[in-house]
Amino acid sequence: MALDQEQNFQAKIDAEDKIEPKDWMPEAYRKNLIRQISQHAHSEVIGMQPEGNWITRAPSLRRKAVLLAKVQDEGGHGLYLYSTAETLGITREEMINALQDGSAKYASIFNYPAQTWADVGAIGWLVDGAAIVNQVSLQRTSYGPYSRSMVRICKEESFHQRQGYELMLTLCRGSEAQKAMAQDALNRFYWPSLMMFGPHDSESAHSASSMKWKIKRETNDYLRQKFIDQTAPQIEFLGLEHPDKNLIWNEERGHFEGSELDWDEFKRVIHGDGHCNRQRVQHHIKAHEEGAWVREALVRYKQKKKLKAA
Repeated sequence: MALDQEQNFQAKIDAEDKIEPKDWMPEAYRKNLIRQISQHAHSEVIGMQPEGNWITRAPSLRRKAVLLAKVQDEGGHGLYLYSTAETLGITREEMINALQDGSAKYASIFNYPAQTWADVGAIGWLVDGAAIVNQVSLQRTSYGPYSRSMVRICKEESFHQRQGYELMLTLCRGSEAQKAMAQDALNRFYWPSLMMFGPHDSESAHSASSMKWKIKRETNDYLRQKFIDQTAPQIEFLGLEHPDKNLIWNEERGHFEGSELDWDEFKRVIHGDGHCNRQRVQHHIKAHEEGAWVREALVRYKQKKKLKAA
């Protein structure tokens, strides 16, 4: 019986039908989805911190309004994704606890500090640009609720990427000091942005099953290459120097080729030894504890409404 269920499940995947919350699914599929979606949600929420730190220091009212809207969007994305994960039988509290005790991961890029105003532009352009490359294909992921949530998220991420690139363009057309600040931000965020796609496919513990079940539609290395090819002409248009001095165009392959990433650094950051790992989680814990009274008040309000309705 279990074998028949698995065969029927895979046949549905292969036919491009969506899996819905009440459908039968292998436990490994459910766990894989929970891991990926909750990690995605954590990344959106933790990702609010480096940019949120610049809201009060934005150089103009327009820049402040744009940044406020962006940070608000990221919080909304986290809520969509937590709600999506909850359809798989995990609670919001379980996911938050896993984030705070370190057993759940989030995108390693958010453990790098936003040191200057140009970093806000680099994050919007590179980090959200990398996210879009990854997330566009997730609109076709096999799990229905995840697929549908990604439609709106991708539209908003596109706004974030354009906002970041426009900020970088403004700096590059400004003074020499402003252009130098943009170059410095690019140099620091380019490599961690490439690491956002995860390890090489041959070293990924989840790639094979994720591809089989069409949770992911494209591999880590394919998406990383797509981002490299997309970013190179953008850097040239800005008039900045490419951080990868070994980057060349391979005419035969039709792709850019460059240096190998520092995977030791990637592993250090993933395992909690980045610049801001402890700071990011501690800040989340502090905000979560300070907001406990709001959650308690909402629970009591709902209970009161139920009693009145009864």
